Amino acid sequence: MAWLSLFVAGLFEVAWAIGLKYTDGFSRLWPSLGTLAAMVLSVLLLEYAVRSLPVGTAYAVWVGIGAAGTAVLGMVLFGESREPLRLVCLGLIVAGVVGLKLVTREAP
Repeated sequence: MAWLSLFVAGLFEVAWAIGLKYTDGFSRLWPSLGTLAAMVLSVLLLEYAVRSLPVGTAYAVWVGIGAAGTAVLGMVLFGESREPLRLVCLGLIVAGVVGLKLVTREAP
């Protein structure tokens, strides 16, 4: 359950990072409220995950999901660069997240 919570926390991190683009400096009410809600949910789910996962692993996976997901959505939604080296670097982030998952066990 901790890994699922951590994955969803990472998705909420992507949501709030992308949401920042739509808040116009937190001057737009609904995008701002959605972004703030995603921030809170992301951190609460991360907190739940670290109850049974090593904090360093959980934080690295959370950040990795957030960074890679935000970069990919930036390409899709905002036309950001898709140059090959950037894609390779994103692949390395994903490989690191998968590697951490494979070598980490949940505490009983």
